[in-house]
Amino acid sequence: MGSLFRSEEVCLAQLFLQSASAYSCVSELGERGLLEFRDLNPKVNAFQRRFVGEVRRCEEMEKTFTFLQQELRDAGRVLEPCPDNPRAPLAREALRVQEQSEQLAQELREVSRNRASLRGRLRELRQYLHVLREGQRFTSVPDPLGSPPRSRALSEREPILDPSLHHHLDRKINFVAGVIHPWRVNAFERLLWRACRGYLVASFVEMPEPMEDPATGESITWVIFLISYWGEQIGQKIRKISDCFHCHVYPYPESEASRADTMSGLHSQIQDLSVVLEETEQYLAQVLDKVVLALPTWRVQVQKMKAIYLILNQCSFDVTEKCLIAEVWCPVRDLTQVQDALRQGSYKSGSSVECFVQRIPTSESPPTLIRTNKFTAGFQSIVDAYGVASYQEVNPAPYAIITFPFIFAIMFGDVGHGLLMFLFALWMVLYENSPSLRQASNEIWLTFFEGRYLILLMGAFSIYTGFIYNECFSKATVIFPSAWSVAAMANHSSWSSAYLATHPSLTLDPNVTGVFQGPYPFGIDPIWSLATNHLNFLNSFKMKMSVVLGIVHMGFGVLLGVFNHVHFQQRHRLVLELLPEMVFLLALFGYLVFLIFYKWIKFSAANSLVAPSILIHFIDMFLFTSNASNLPLYRGQVPVQTVLVVLALASVPVLLLGTPLYLCCRRRAPRTGRPAPVATGEQEPLLEGQEACNSVNATKEDVESGGHSPDAEHFDFAEIFMHQAIHTIEYCLGCVSNTASYLRLWALSLAHAQLSEVLWTMVMRNGFVRLSYAGGVVLVPVFAAFAVLTVAILLVMEGLSAFLHALRLHWVEFQNKFYVGAGYKLCPFAFAPDARE
Repeated sequence: MGSLFRSEEVCLAQLFLQSASAYSCVSELGERGLLEFRDLNPKVNAFQRRFVGEVRRCEEMEKTFTFLQQELRDAGRVLEPCPDNPRAPLAREALRVQEQSEQLAQELREVSRNRASLRGRLRELRQYLHVLREGQRFTSVPDPLGSPPRSRALSEREPILDPSLHHHLDRKINFVAGVIHPWRVNAFERLLWRACRGYLVASFVEMPEPMEDPATGESITWVIFLISYWGEQIGQKIRKISDCFHCHVYPYPESEASRADTMSGLHSQIQDLSVVLEETEQYLAQVLDKVVLALPTWRVQVQKMKAIYLILNQCSFDVTEKCLIAEVWCPVRDLTQVQDALRQGSYKSGSSVECFVQRIPTSESPPTLIRTNKFTAGFQSIVDAYGVASYQEVNPAPYAIITFPFIFAIMFGDVGHGLLMFLFALWMVLYENSPSLRQASNEIWLTFFEGRYLILLMGAFSIYTGFIYNECFSKATVIFPSAWSVAAMANHSSWSSAYLATHPSLTLDPNVTGVFQGPYPFGIDPIWSLATNHLNFLNSFKMKMSVVLGIVHMGFGVLLGVFNHVHFQQRHRLVLELLPEMVFLLALFGYLVFLIFYKWIKFSAANSLVAPSILIHFIDMFLFTSNASNLPLYRGQVPVQTVLVVLALASVPVLLLGTPLYLCCRRRAPRTGRPAPVATGEQEPLLEGQEACNSVNATKEDVESGGHSPDAEHFDFAEIFMHQAIHTIEYCLGCVSNTASYLRLWALSLAHAQLSEVLWTMVMRNGFVRLSYAGGVVLVPVFAAFAVLTVAILLVMEGLSAFLHALRLHWVEFQNKFYVGAGYKLCPFAFAPDARE
């Protein structure tokens, strides 16, 4: 938990890996996820690195896996995620995986090809059978009506059509039969008629059963056509047109006996092909079962294998070509775990020489590592969206765990709305391990789910502020008896029946004995919801509350800068920056908070009519004047205010010039330490082709000076002064604008309360007009509309608005007082747990 307040200490280290055990060591490090590797070959092309062949082999296996997965998807199989977490395969295991996957892929290709061929052949035979059956009805000669049935022996010389038409035919009749797609029938028929000029007889009929279209895979009802024609020239035209329309043309025997024999042969062929196809389907199912069992594990293993070789490509060999050297960013507390992982990797690979890690100095800013859990991850994401914390800078996330939901709740305060939000978040928290919630594809839902603990606290704090405001769906609740007594006012006043008839609104005077019995125990008295001036009362209360909370929030942010100055050994900033900032903020706006509380304490209902205006006093404070009509709050108020303004103005030049002048004087001060020794010889680089300025070749002077040589430090007074001037102007003007920005707490709180009241008045109250059975029936749709509008407008839209405003107050008004956010995250090399899916 300590790292949540400040990022962990991260160091630069070198890994010395033996060539034989480098793969196993990197695999062990990937399982633990401890290190971020740096690329030592940035100028080397990806295709010229040492392990590019192994990476290509992994990519080839991934292509094979993609083919296998596509075959499973085409077969309607679902590939389950890998149940366990297999280790990266060794060289022999990788070869075995490659051979088995290629063998399965080859079997699938052959079986799929055979199945497709059998299906196509079976489809053609069935189409041919339907063509002959339907053609039989067209070409058979019917018996005359009333004649006894008789058998006819047909020969090739006997005409197929009606013998009465024989004297019109002087040529042999030929046939073209086949099937055509139903969308092409009309165009096909028109073109036949125009091209052949009517010298044909065409018949079209739908096939009795639908069949698969080989082009699209859809099941359609094909259309059978039978065309009779005279002359070979017309036959050639018909066949060419059929080819253009992608028709399946089949030979059509002229005699009925030949057609019967062909149909009998087709029946036997269809039965044989059906048996062969069924056996092929069973064999294919067996192969797919093998793929379903092995593919999830293979995919995880090859992904890990590829990731390891990509990391090894970032390493460099030493001059002896026997050792790989890697540079890593490593948390200091994990160095022992890294050494243990290297020891285990060397043992598993069978190497006699152990790999080891060595910490090296560097002048670079290390990456930021802040460990989070499922509760703090949502709050840390809010901070990281503004900017990742600089290395070991104060982290605002632990403070935002309290301040963010509280500021949200000030704008969203309502017991009913907060309870709905709390229950929704509580449901997500209780079922957070449900796969249906975690693996949803909706991005908006995943955003809500990742921030479930944030929503839970926002709902809880909204319930609390709702009790403070005494609002539940815009209605006040009477938890304790009201401190105001109407009976006491009636007993001590001259309210007659005529007076009550002419005055619909009555005034309760707290100065009358027994009318006001003291403050309400908790929150706002429910009688204010009945008062006509309750909006004016809430305006005054929430406006002052927003100013007080805003100044406290900003002052807390300024004080957090103390931890940064002390940690980074910049104690001069405590006096030259932090002290002037606090003086400026407290002398002006802290004094405003004092005036608010002092007026609340000093003045009561008895002397409230003579209470002065704080706003006029605050304006006169800057003008160095006093207003006779506005009485002072205490004796000596004008001199005190003058001193505070002078202090605030005097702190501005200190804030502007203090740090630049101090750095300039320290720069010009004579150095008391002895000069750094000069290197007498060159240092041999550890890596081939590595420049001397890189971290792995740090010289002795670099080590002693922390990476900066004495002459390398560059001091530019103009740049420092400009930076400090921008900071001073931003802070001084920001104190004014940021204080006014916190008034959004007042504005959005009133807006939420008024929207709730309008929704109740215009929707829900209409359901209570009739106190009868009919009114009960009307109440059901009215409540449904009220519930939908409450969720859509007040929970979703108003909740999103309050969330965004709370986000802005933390980013701009709070974090810019101490937070730079110029760092970058530590991205350790780790095998992602969701890579198994």
